[in-house]
Amino acid sequence: MPKIGVIADDFTGATDIATAYASRGYRPVVLTDPAGQAGAGADVVVAALKSRTAPVEEAVAASVTAYDRLRAAGCERFVFKYCSTFDSTDRGNIGPVLDALADRTGARHVVVVPAFPANGRTVYLGHLFVGDQLLENSPMRHHPLTPMTRSRLAEILRPQTRYGVGEIHLTTVHSGRLAQAVADAAERYLVLDAITDDDLAAIAAATADDVLVSGGAGLALGAPTGGSDPAQAWQARPGRRLVVCGSASARTREQIAYATAHGHPALRLDVAGLAGRPGEVIRSTMDWFGEQDPGSVPVIYSVGDPGDVQSGPETAARTENALATIVATAVERGVTQCIVAGGETSGAVVGRLGVTALRIGSPISPGVCWAEGTTGTGDRVALALKSGNFGTPEMFATAWEALR
Repeated sequence: MPKIGVIADDFTGATDIATAYASRGYRPVVLTDPAGQAGAGADVVVAALKSRTAPVEEAVAASVTAYDRLRAAGCERFVFKYCSTFDSTDRGNIGPVLDALADRTGARHVVVVPAFPANGRTVYLGHLFVGDQLLENSPMRHHPLTPMTRSRLAEILRPQTRYGVGEIHLTTVHSGRLAQAVADAAERYLVLDAITDDDLAAIAAATADDVLVSGGAGLALGAPTGGSDPAQAWQARPGRRLVVCGSASARTREQIAYATAHGHPALRLDVAGLAGRPGEVIRSTMDWFGEQDPGSVPVIYSVGDPGDVQSGPETAARTENALATIVATAVERGVTQCIVAGGETSGAVVGRLGVTALRIGSPISPGVCWAEGTTGTGDRVALALKSGNFGTPEMFATAWEALR
């Protein structure tokens, strides 16, 4: 029976934290359909939602539904997993979902821990850093949907919640008295400093009995060692390969540039054309794909440089839906291995394929892994669902080496 239930606000975050738990000796499964079944043997069940930028009411409802189903499946402790760059606006969705889950669980205190040192996300004196930059000075400042213009997490969270938000700084994390400091705090939500994996381990130990914690995948990296082997091995089906990118992040653009510089065929999706002639754009894209060498790894992307960004939820939704249709059509034409860059795009792709659960497989880089799902038509497909900001620059060229 599973012990830990995770509510992840996007699909890449779901595989991110599942990979982290697998590395600690747990057996995770990612449910991409909230009504799906965990199956026997899982100690961690991750519900992958598409709620990060959904309307607040929808995000809250989906998260509460996921919690209720995880609880019914036997989960006893819960994690609300959001992005390590705390992607949100003043309305949410992190605060409203936290409020709903904290009320549902009856949690008196909930720690807020987005830190993921392996990917350069650290928190010091309550401020979130991306590498050596404050969050507000990082490329996340220009995110088309959730521009992050502040770095102090308490200041970001307070407008989103009806409860108090406090901070616990590194000296207390290192003091051996963290559990008592959390218990004594007046505020319901507590932003914790963490700059190393040892800090995450200290936080995990201090909150081991908490019914609800919140943060990034770093929470799992600090968990005590489980008693299971890492991710179950599975053999990837041979077939064609494809990369699709809906992310506008600097790292994804770097990965696209590396792939094209090393001979991968690449095509920028006609995002403007999707507004008036989506069928034509998708057909021409698939015609291009069909012309490529079957042994190549084509890359289809929506943003090649900052000037390509066309912001707004309607444009984003059209792009995600088009890329999902492209992947589904490509799978019908023999693609069995696919990298998807971008959390919202990943959710759209998995939904269009009809995949309801993912088995975690080989890690590619911190926060990114291969996972296997079965499509609605019964075909097995290997998917690497990548947060826009994650992965090495050469990932689109080298990730295939990690497949068994």
